[in-house]
Amino acid sequence: MTKTTAQPKRARQKPEKADLSSEAKSPVNADLTKDQHTKFYTDMVRIRRFEERSLRAYQQGKIAGFLHLYIGQESIAVGCVSLMDENDHIITAYRDHGHALAVGMGMDECMAELYGKATGCSKGKGGSMHYFDPSKRYWGGHGIVGGQTPLGAGLAYALKYKEIEGCALCFLGDGAINQGAFHESLNLAALWDLPVVYIVENNGYSMGTSQERSSAHPDAGIAARAEGYKMNWAHINGESIFDVREGVSAAMKLAKSDSKPSLLEIHTYRYQGHSIADANHKKYRTKEEIEDYRKNHDPVSLYRDYLIDAKLLDEEGVKEIDQAAKAEAEASAQFAEESPFPPEEDILKDVYWEEDNPDQKTSGGRIFFND
Repeated sequence: MTKTTAQPKRARQKPEKADLSSEAKSPVNADLTKDQHTKFYTDMVRIRRFEERSLRAYQQGKIAGFLHLYIGQESIAVGCVSLMDENDHIITAYRDHGHALAVGMGMDECMAELYGKATGCSKGKGGSMHYFDPSKRYWGGHGIVGGQTPLGAGLAYALKYKEIEGCALCFLGDGAINQGAFHESLNLAALWDLPVVYIVENNGYSMGTSQERSSAHPDAGIAARAEGYKMNWAHINGESIFDVREGVSAAMKLAKSDSKPSLLEIHTYRYQGHSIADANHKKYRTKEEIEDYRKNHDPVSLYRDYLIDAKLLDEEGVKEIDQAAKAEAEASAQFAEESPFPPEEDILKDVYWEEDNPDQKTSGGRIFFND
């Protein structure tokens, strides 16, 4: 992790290839057990196989609407979630499948939601962009660009107000950093000393526009915007789960011990388009660029190679993990296929709480659609 080293302006000038053997020795990573390593790697592979199976389902016409895949960014969700304690919360944008699986949501409920089925995590009403599971302190999945950032501040405010030692991890993409709501959130987080960690997953392209064409920022990069709010900030190499854990751990400790917010910029890459409906994703990026990231900077491959070299996993173990993830993803698609659609009478449920609980209604007026 670096804080003061100047970062290049160009969106796709890559960071140095991660040295996982060295980064594994940092204090937050040095005491990880073999079982923990295996779990982290398994979670990353599960996310990738789930996303690949989702892509196939979309291409088969089983999924409608948008589908924003997380392929290439798996180390971020897994690395961050691995640091969460019982009073930590997480909220993210619409590229939300990886975070959902990382916090422990099941593939069945996640795939069913993509299919719009009643067995989905949001009862088939949210789709790809609106995964949700409060029982795991996972507050969505939000389709409005930057719309989750004030809510992230709100989660942190609640923790501080209730004097609970915890923090909120609020994820966003580099395309959301110019939204007014995001800057308002940073201002309040700094002004009120809220225990929130804003994490920009910078994959270089705001939909189809490169970062260098869409965002003005200091030579030190997006994270340096935090200077305007006297806020802690840092850069992290997202291809390394160890660098992710090291950088995010420091920010979480600052949030919990001093109730101070942070803005982290994690450099990463997505192999697919902004969404699967992005027909031009191979036109605004070169084929060579995509292939180079897959070959030299892939977080799953780098972690696999580290584990094999460190004798924490062997080729047979890698194969078993991969086969199990593929089978689980395939089974989830079958589950979604066989699940029912939400019944018509449920269309207005889970929209307004008071309508679902009329005996506890306290507001006046009427709901227009009841006429």
